[in-house]
Amino acid sequence: MTPVSLAPVLLVLGDEELLATRAVAGAVEAAKTADPGVDVHDHEAGALNPGEIAELLGPSLFGGRRVLIVRAGQDARKDLVAVLLAYAKNPDPEVHLVVAHAGGAKGKAFADGLRAAGAEVVPAAKLKGHRDRVSFVRDEVRRGGGRCTEDAAEALLAAVGNDLRELASACSQLLADTDGRIGADTVARYYRGRAEVSGFTVADAAMAGDLPGALEALRWALHVGVDPVPVADAIADGVRTVARVSSAGRGSAYQLASSLGMPAWKIEKAQRVGRGWSPEGLADAMYAAAECNAAVKGGADDRGYALERAVVAVVAARKASVSR
Repeated sequence: MTPVSLAPVLLVLGDEELLATRAVAGAVEAAKTADPGVDVHDHEAGALNPGEIAELLGPSLFGGRRVLIVRAGQDARKDLVAVLLAYAKNPDPEVHLVVAHAGGAKGKAFADGLRAAGAEVVPAAKLKGHRDRVSFVRDEVRRGGGRCTEDAAEALLAAVGNDLRELASACSQLLADTDGRIGADTVARYYRGRAEVSGFTVADAAMAGDLPGALEALRWALHVGVDPVPVADAIADGVRTVARVSSAGRGSAYQLASSLGMPAWKIEKAQRVGRGWSPEGLADAMYAAAECNAAVKGGADDRGYALERAVVAVVAARKASVSR
């Protein structure tokens, strides 16, 4: 559990369920550490009225520490908000108020008021950037006492996806079954098959000129039921990305990120792949990808064959690029 300080008023701000749940639980744990007999009350803001809040925040007849959790603070009515903000300005040292608020425009004045009153803020917003999710995986392993390389975190994201609960569970499982040192090879052993069914894996292998690898990944994807449409889209995206980055000229990925509207990690990857491509080869690959998209989305009799033909054509275009 991530340590959370025992603040008189705590605002957990954000709509990422896992992070918010952990922050609230961390506050309760901190209170129980200070006082094992702490009295915990957990309520939804929309179901509370000012009279109930006044009673819950008032001094206990029997003494002792108390924690009041108010969830979905953005749903609190104006009269409830007024009582809570007034309390936050002069909190009882034996009562800890924890407000979970989704953030955003709804109820923003309440969140701003708590912050202005001196509430400690714990961010719990959804992780939107790829680099943030990579950091989350590495931090999750670190929290469990292990170590995770960056390429291992990338591999885990490719295998498991972006859901934080699934990622946290995967990290926990890897830590339980290894010595805690997690590399890309560790992830590959545990998630072999899941990572290979991604259309982007097919595209990456084709763009790298690995025909056996691309066809194996494609056939496995189709075998386990992956829809051909996202595979075709991934091939087209792979070609377009390398073409855009190659035409942007030299420069660091971070310099090009804003002008191209792409994350730096994606640009770095495209720069590495692009070294094996000529402009003519990329043009041939773009034509093959466009033909594939038309066939797959136009109801071709054999969409799997259309995808295989595109993979072969893209790899051939790359080989022609190298020979030019």
